[in-house]
Amino acid sequence: MNYALIMAGGAGTRLWPLSREKHSKPSLSLYSDQSMFQIAVERLYPLFSPEQILVVASREHIGDLAAQVPEIPEHNYIIEPEGRGTASAIGLAAIHLAQRDPEATMAVLTADHHIGKPQVFRGAVEAALELAQQGYIITLGITPTWPSTDYGYIEQNGLVGEANGYKAYHAARFVEKPNQTNAQKMLSLGNYSWNSGMFIWKVSVIMAEIYRHMPELHKSLMRIASMIGKPEYEQEIPAIWSKIDKQTIDYGVMEHAERVVVIPAVMDWMDVGTWLSLKELLAMDEKGNSVKGEALLMDSENTLVMGGTRLVTGIGLKDLIIVDTPDALMVCDLNQAGQVRELVKLLKEQGRQDLI
Repeated sequence: MNYALIMAGGAGTRLWPLSREKHSKPSLSLYSDQSMFQIAVERLYPLFSPEQILVVASREHIGDLAAQVPEIPEHNYIIEPEGRGTASAIGLAAIHLAQRDPEATMAVLTADHHIGKPQVFRGAVEAALELAQQGYIITLGITPTWPSTDYGYIEQNGLVGEANGYKAYHAARFVEKPNQTNAQKMLSLGNYSWNSGMFIWKVSVIMAEIYRHMPELHKSLMRIASMIGKPEYEQEIPAIWSKIDKQTIDYGVMEHAERVVVIPAVMDWMDVGTWLSLKELLAMDEKGNSVKGEALLMDSENTLVMGGTRLVTGIGLKDLIIVDTPDALMVCDLNQAGQVRELVKLLKEQGRQDLI
């Protein structure tokens, strides 16, 4: 059977002060009345039923997520003891799924991406699920629309196959986030996709690749797998988990595995990772201001306001981000949005855990 795994972990520190350790980014309603998690689940229908949707998240976040989408069965939520990278989180879900259905095919998807064309997304996933039956490891690529330096790239060459009207190409190499010159070059060449971080494979195939390329992780996962459903699972997993090296699935497996293919698609995709990217999703007035919540701006331009429970006013503002919450107000130069994560680190150093 086919299953979707939604990765809903991570602190989302670049979207502080709205995103906190206790209130994760996926649980927030940032650009819609629905939370990002609710949107992520909804776009999976009717390709996956609630019973076919698994969620990996921290214990602190699962309560909020489950309340937002009560249709997903409680046993489909998998607790990640702490963040150790995407490789371990995916491996943890894979061993749970393998015990439920050894022949399962898994689509690894995200809870914090905007996809403006969900029908295209579903079509690409459906094609990938079909190709996965042939033993391929599939990554969904995003056809670039500008020379972005914010995303990694995948070089693609040689048509491997076609399914559901979507073409799959051999993934020749994964490229780190480039500088502007290289990004422009890759866009001009036309055989590169953005790396979306969404993958589709048979559970047996990904576990074999983890065994081959990440043997220590595989050993830890097998120890955990032997305890699933037993009383010692909850007691023993934290100690095992804390010794696992932090690693992404990209570095750990995808860059080394064989039979990796990419399905490029144009699905109006965006990784909503910063206030800058969120501003692009919100409606703008004639002066480029974006507002969510109650706000009143005069003689202002290119400013983002995320209001809270009170009115936010501004006069003569330009290129600013203003985020108002009950216990913290952030004012930030729009061009310094990438520094919000450093601000959170500074708060940690000052012992302000209550604000993190």
